[in-house]
Amino acid sequence: MDLQLNDKTAFISGSTAGIGYAIAKGLAKEGAKIILNGRAQQNVDEAVRQLKAEVPGANVTGIPADFAKEAEVAALLKQLPEIDILINNVGIFEPKPFTEIPDEDWFNIFNVNVMSGVRLSRHVFPSLLRKGWGRIIFISSESAVFIPSEMIHYGMTKTAQIAISRGMAELTKGTGVTVNTVLPGPTKSRGVVDFVADLARQENKSIEEIEQLFFKEFRPTSLIERFASIDEIANMVTYISSPLSSATNGATLRAEGGLIKSAF
Repeated sequence: MDLQLNDKTAFISGSTAGIGYAIAKGLAKEGAKIILNGRAQQNVDEAVRQLKAEVPGANVTGIPADFAKEAEVAALLKQLPEIDILINNVGIFEPKPFTEIPDEDWFNIFNVNVMSGVRLSRHVFPSLLRKGWGRIIFISSESAVFIPSEMIHYGMTKTAQIAISRGMAELTKGTGVTVNTVLPGPTKSRGVVDFVADLARQENKSIEEIEQLFFKEFRPTSLIERFASIDEIANMVTYISSPLSSATNGATLRAEGGLIKSAF
């Protein structure tokens, strides 16, 4: 299927690895021009080289910026050319008991997970509306609905993304611009793979056993009973980024393996 992305330019925050990189790769395969992002120039350069090798002929560049540092974000916005597709993917998480989360951690995770998307969207939104076409997609999480007791501050930021996305969508009436949110479930990103491997070593169990235990004890409502692949999430995002998804706007789209027990 031709997703009609050959003349589109996409910026994906937090895209040197994991879901962000998979999204960039999916868009590059469809012909979109890609602007990668990571915290360090070295990581960005390596991801650019890797993506060009994996998708021959791909038009790929990158801009480094740590979204925890406002000065670096400001510098990124000055370098960012006019784009058609914005994927707000960058995010951090840390399991921590609620009573042990200091104010500093609340502000930091909000700054990275929420304000990154606010600042990027605020910057590109006027040009998208002026052109009459564009895509803004927030990569949230099933944690926005299924708030994890072990990291309530993270869940809060994922819920906030849904509210911002829906509110922005209300401002796109009568245009070809859409704003949507995607809710991945537990996904085999690099961080999750490392976490599961470490836990397997600590518990003296296989990775397969730990995965089965995770879904039995922590995510028992999952219908697929496994971690999604990063490509499964990227496939959804690639489609929503395309002109073919023009009737989908203001939506919260689930890719969480049926974990959320709701028909709507």
